[in-house]
Amino acid sequence: MALLTEEDVRRMSNGGARGPVVVRAGEVLTPAARDWLREKGVEVVYPQGNSGETGQRPKYRTLSGAVLAEKPEHMTHLKGNILVDKDHPRIAFRGCIDSLEAEILLAQQTCAGAGYPALAEELEEVLAFVRRFIRFDVLDEPVGEIRLCGYGPDELREYSHYPDRYLGQPHFMPHYTDSPAILAVNKVRTVVRRTELAAYAAFRDAGGVERTDIILGLNRLSSLMWIMMIKLKAGKYPREVK
Repeated sequence: MALLTEEDVRRMSNGGARGPVVVRAGEVLTPAARDWLREKGVEVVYPQGNSGETGQRPKYRTLSGAVLAEKPEHMTHLKGNILVDKDHPRIAFRGCIDSLEAEILLAQQTCAGAGYPALAEELEEVLAFVRRFIRFDVLDEPVGEIRLCGYGPDELREYSHYPDRYLGQPHFMPHYTDSPAILAVNKVRTVVRRTELAAYAAFRDAGGVERTDIILGLNRLSSLMWIMMIKLKAGKYPREVK
C-alpha cells in the first residue's frame, strides 16, 4: 500500500492551485495530507474501484461517476449523496422556487395590508403548492392533480384566456395607478414565469423534456395569478376597510 504524503499532494495539486487529487487503488492519504487538502479546499477523487482509505463506500459521487471524500465548496447536493456544481440548471431552478416563495410572502403582506384578507388566504394555498416543488424535484414525486383556489387545470387556462366571458373583466395592461395588491400579484406572476423557464432549462434533454408535470403546474399557476389580477380589477374580492 502506497502512502500519499502532504508533499505528494502539494505536488499533485500544484501547491493547491488546481485539483482534483486522484487517490488510486492501493493508495492512502496520510493524516497530514488529508488536513492540508481540506485546508486548501482541493477536491479528492477516488476513481471507480477504489473505495477510499477506510474500505468504506465514498461519501459523495458526481454525475460523471467520480467519488469524493469531501464536499467541495463549489458543489452542492442534487439528491442523496450526488453532488453537482452550484450553477447546475436543477439547482438554479430550486433557487427560483426559493425566490418565488419569498415574493408570495411579500404579496400576502401587501394584500392583507390593503384590506384583502381573502386574497391573502388564497395566496397561502399558492405558497403551500409552490413549497412542494422542491420535493417534486428531489424525490422524483409527481405533481399529481392540479387544483388551485377552486380551479382545475382546464378552468385555469380557460378563465385566464377569456376573462371577459367568465369574470366580466377584459385583459388589461398593469399600470402604476393600479392598486398595490394588483401590482404585488403581478410581480408574483412574473416570478412564476421566470421559474417556469428555469424548470424548462433544468429538465430538457436531447429527447425532449422531462417532468412536464412540473412545467404544467407552473404554467397553470401563472394563469391563476392573472385570474387573481382580473378579479381584483373587477372588484370581485371583498375588501375590509380599516
